[in-house]
Amino acid sequence: MSSAYRVREALVDEDREACFAVRREVFVVEQGVPQELEYDTYDATAVHVLAVREDGLPLGTGRLLLGADAVGKTGADASVGSLGRLAVSRAARGLGVGAALVRGIEDVARERGLTAVDLHAQTHALGFYERLGYEAYGPEFPDADMPHRAMRRAL
Repeated sequence: MSSAYRVREALVDEDREACFAVRREVFVVEQGVPQELEYDTYDATAVHVLAVREDGLPLGTGRLLLGADAVGKTGADASVGSLGRLAVSRAARGLGVGAALVRGIEDVARERGLTAVDLHAQTHALGFYERLGYEAYGPEFPDADMPHRAMRRAL
C-alpha cells in the first residue's frame, strides 16, 4: 500500500460517509461495538476529519465535539474540545495515519479558539496518546464494555 495520504476536514456528504465506513470497519466489525452505540446524535454537529490515500481510499477518521456537545466529556469547560471516534483501517496502521488525524483535529480545535483537547482513550492506546503529548487523569472507566481513561493536551 502506498503511504501517501492527506488529512482533511470532512465537509461533504461523501467524506462523512467515508468516515462512518471506517468507524464501522474498526469499531463495529473489529471491536464488536454495537452499531447503536457507535453512531450518536453528536455525529450531526461534530467536526469530522478524514485521512485519504492519493487515490481517494479512506484510511482513517476522527471527530471533534465543540461547545455544549463537549462539556459533558471535558469537565464542563467550554474552551476544551473532545476528540473521539479515532479509527484507522487495518490496512493503514503503522503509516502514521492516527497521529496525523490527531494533529488535524488539534488544528481544527485551535482554529475554533479552543485551549485544550480531551479524549477518552482505550487503555491499550494510552501510550499512543502519551507520545502525542496527552496526559491521563482520573480513574479507569468502562465505555462499550472496554476500559478507558480520560486524557488531555493543552494547545
